[in-house]
Amino acid sequence: MAPQGVERRLAAILAADVVGYSRLMGVDEVGTIAQIKTHRKELVDPAIAEHMGRIVKTTGDGMLVEFPSVVEATQCAVDIQRAMAQRNAAVPEDRRVEFRIGINLGDIIVDGDDIHGDGVNVAARLEGLAEPGGICIRRAVRNQVRDKLPLTFEDLGEQKVKNIARPIRVFRVVLDAPEAPGTAPPPKKPARPWRLPALAAGVALVVVAAGFVAWLRPWETAIEPASVERMAFPLPDKPSIAVLPFDNLSDDPKQVYFADGMTEDLITDLSKVSGLFVIARNSSFIYKGKAVSIRQVAEELGVRYVLEGSVRRVGDQVRINAQLIDALSGYHVWADRYDGSLADIFALQDKVVSQIVSALAINIKSAEAGES
Repeated sequence: MAPQGVERRLAAILAADVVGYSRLMGVDEVGTIAQIKTHRKELVDPAIAEHMGRIVKTTGDGMLVEFPSVVEATQCAVDIQRAMAQRNAAVPEDRRVEFRIGINLGDIIVDGDDIHGDGVNVAARLEGLAEPGGICIRRAVRNQVRDKLPLTFEDLGEQKVKNIARPIRVFRVVLDAPEAPGTAPPPKKPARPWRLPALAAGVALVVVAAGFVAWLRPWETAIEPASVERMAFPLPDKPSIAVLPFDNLSDDPKQVYFADGMTEDLITDLSKVSGLFVIARNSSFIYKGKAVSIRQVAEELGVRYVLEGSVRRVGDQVRINAQLIDALSGYHVWADRYDGSLADIFALQDKVVSQIVSALAINIKSAEAGES
């Protein structure tokens, strides 16, 4: 039973973000922002309104949306991704704005206009598993929509995701497959005219604000903040960071060496960045294989920032996720995902390490400057 005053409900949650947002902004900030504004105004926001969705939160690179049903959420996601594929057809690959989307059906906690809980967290993790231009859904969503929408689904099996206690069964929506027999798409509901002007005004305000908070991912629930008073060592007078051993999410235990190598190279390269205080490998690796909180790590090592990540191998492809957390505030400062081939594993590792180090240097300086 929920505590008194806490409102819970079952909801369909859609989490979406822009693939490689940091890279796109590095190449062309003005052009990237203009593209995202155009896609949202002409496609994304109207599609959400058409399927009766409610935009809960938005940042420069993503959004969290609540729908009254998983059928509406899934059809909305499919409409957006198929339209985006057409829009990107004539755009150079390194300039394309591509979304990845995750959809979950789960219990949420309502806090005014905001929502929290595992239902939200799982949607965000599903989004992280999706390919560029793709959609990943939980089994409960697939079970609800498979007889109602003309879609094909690929079973990705049980997936272990960070900060979720049990593995989740994940399905990929196959967007380029022929329509499944025996189903017909539900009739689309016309957008309610009285809602569109208000929606447009709200979107304009959100887009302006998003430029200042693009490095945040506010739909992810904040972790418990660390306390400077409880730290075992005095907090350095410059940005301080600990790199936790990257998790090996592959079925093959032999991939542990790649995850460890990624962690060691990050520690080495971060140590070369002027103005950073980096915890040594021996201290960071005491947490390998242990379930520890960001707060505990920060307080035991005396650092403000903690970098954590994971490595997953499927065949000859590898996916690397990394996220930087400000332990004092409990929020994410930066996160990104990298995909590549194992044909030249060391070249891939060097590329990822270089990109992460550059991103960390920029984002840590931005976070520090915001407090000065």
